[in-house]
Amino acid sequence: MNALEYVFAFLFFAFAPLLCYQLFLAVMALKAKIQVFFEADTFRKFAFIIPAHNEEKIIAKTIYSLSGLIYPKNLYDVFVIADNCTDSTASLARSLGVTVLERTNNTEKGKGYALRWAFDQVLASKKDYNAVIVVDADSLISGNYLEVMNYYLEHGSRVIQSSDLVLPEPGNWSVEATRIGFLLFNYVKPLGRKVLHFNMGLRGNGMCFDTRILKEIPWQAWSLTEDVEYGLILIFHGIKIAFAPEATVLAQMPIDASNAESQRSRWEIGRFQIIRAYASKFFFESFRKGSISHFDTFIDLITPPFVNMMFIISSIFMVSLLFWLVGFISIELFLLWGTLVALGIAYLFLGLYIAKAEKSLYRSLLHLPVYAFWKLKVYMKALKNGKEVKWIKTERDKL
Repeated sequence: MNALEYVFAFLFFAFAPLLCYQLFLAVMALKAKIQVFFEADTFRKFAFIIPAHNEEKIIAKTIYSLSGLIYPKNLYDVFVIADNCTDSTASLARSLGVTVLERTNNTEKGKGYALRWAFDQVLASKKDYNAVIVVDADSLISGNYLEVMNYYLEHGSRVIQSSDLVLPEPGNWSVEATRIGFLLFNYVKPLGRKVLHFNMGLRGNGMCFDTRILKEIPWQAWSLTEDVEYGLILIFHGIKIAFAPEATVLAQMPIDASNAESQRSRWEIGRFQIIRAYASKFFFESFRKGSISHFDTFIDLITPPFVNMMFIISSIFMVSLLFWLVGFISIELFLLWGTLVALGIAYLFLGLYIAKAEKSLYRSLLHLPVYAFWKLKVYMKALKNGKEVKWIKTERDKL
């Protein structure tokens, strides 16, 4: 082997295990059993918390969706955190009959600080809530949501993450491509982990906490991806995070791709912050404890988003084709990269099948190349801008 072939072989053995493991989780997901009935002896009392920073355009839809839940109305309350708002979010939410917690803090800015502040207030109330649920201000919540959470709590779960998916927007390349990514990352892979009895991890939208957990291990995550960070803290403390695929929150993504850039930048920068802070810890802890579940968390942390990974793999495949044609690398290496592309495609279609995706979403696969280049542009811009330290506001589409 020449030096160039060693480089291609090294890259192959770096990406192949990560992609194959995702495919393995998808195969495991085929064995998952989705619960249909949610009978419980006890109806628990819930508090919904909706963090909102200048969300007057969309907050009403989220509140209305919560009013239609199939659950006794006297057993759940809705709290909106109007965090450093300069619009009419607070007055609008209050007019819809929910409790508004107005917060103004010019030094501790961000969703993490807002959640800790709200948790402290809700836990100190005299209503003795059994659990607290966090949903984003741009979400629609499935009608069975509290039935499902109540069922999981009754069966021993203490922290639960529901399906965190994207509201369909057929024909919009940005939203539909994002929806495919969410289906794979927030539904298919967690479903495989559920079969293997591994931890889910938190996704921010649709998180349910037994109030005793929030008292035992208070919220202490302030990074740009504070939800993921708090989930890792809980896992480190030995708390199992369950996945409830039967309950769903559907987030409304910006229709205009330019409006989604700040959100995507926050995710990308936050992702690297979390990797630097926690990946090595979970790697060494997995060996110290002999924990396969901890090693799975480590793999989940270092695995690039599927679209990013396939963009890199496909690019290397095309380069390998060129180098093989001119005789710089062997046909075996070229075929290995071709196999990796095929495995990625197999994972993609298997994931859509598991998620029971509609036909329009299959047609949206044509948008993935455009989406990959858009993500690359956003990613490069995020690297250029460097570390962000504030809660970046996602610009909403004009009504």
